[in-house]
Amino acid sequence: MAEAAPDFAPLCAAPDRNPRGPRTAFPVLSCDTHAHIVGPATRFPYVKERIYTPPDSTYDDYRRLLSALGVGRAVLVQPSVYGADNTAMLDAMRRFGPGVRAVAVAEPSLSENEIEALHAAGVRGLRFNVVDRREDKNVVPAAMLRDIARRIAPFGWHIELLVNVDEAKDIANAVADIPVPIVLGHLGYPKSGAQHWTQHAAFAEMLRLIAKGRCWIKLTGPYRISDSADVPYEDVDAAAHALVKAAPERLIWGTDWPHVMKKKRMANDGELADLVERWIPDARTRSRVLVDNPAELYGFAPDERIR
Repeated sequence: MAEAAPDFAPLCAAPDRNPRGPRTAFPVLSCDTHAHIVGPATRFPYVKERIYTPPDSTYDDYRRLLSALGVGRAVLVQPSVYGADNTAMLDAMRRFGPGVRAVAVAEPSLSENEIEALHAAGVRGLRFNVVDRREDKNVVPAAMLRDIARRIAPFGWHIELLVNVDEAKDIANAVADIPVPIVLGHLGYPKSGAQHWTQHAAFAEMLRLIAKGRCWIKLTGPYRISDSADVPYEDVDAAAHALVKAAPERLIWGTDWPHVMKKKRMANDGELADLVERWIPDARTRSRVLVDNPAELYGFAPDERIR
């Protein structure tokens, strides 16, 4: 359960409502693999116990962002402010049609019929947040994940973990027997920050998991791990470059829009998109990360895109 503020959950800053495109155009079938639809709160109210209150960042807002970025595919990820009620996200999925997938949040008791219904709606994974909780922070619930993974494996789904990899105890053993891919966000989301992340034992362990084919890494939220106040978040470069060098076939990219709980200057999404070329200067490798890898993980048909 999310860790709630005593009297209220503080209001987040809004994303830049006038996004520009990246300086180097993305391939048309590029995929934003990490975005949240929040609101309108009057129609889709947030759960009472939450750690933040986002401004409305709706289907229409996100559609404008994708158009500005020139991105033809997207993956919506259930935000914590909705708990396991995926209604707002699924409503956006219906409005989008082809070219969009989703990662839902669900109770451990999720039934096969419920999985089938979510799959038909475009869901291809389940998200588990072990960071924003009252107890057992960064403890991976291995037994529970194994149980639910057995139910979702026949559908080709994966599990997305929001976890500070540098604080998770023995994450390799925790996910070793889980029969579906594991996706880790924010370059591993080191709580200790990006500056020395590549020198941390947990970073090496994460690379071993990737090498064994156990997990994928999202190049998302550099501002969440950087000590820098603004783009280009130079201290993230080393980790991004190390991941690109070690395993470009297991990397995906996402905007992390609408950047909830961002405490630094709200960068324009075009500025953030420019970081992709900074981290991945080779055009062919960029295309792999932006197009081919998400197509494999989320099951996009060759010409499927948002219309």
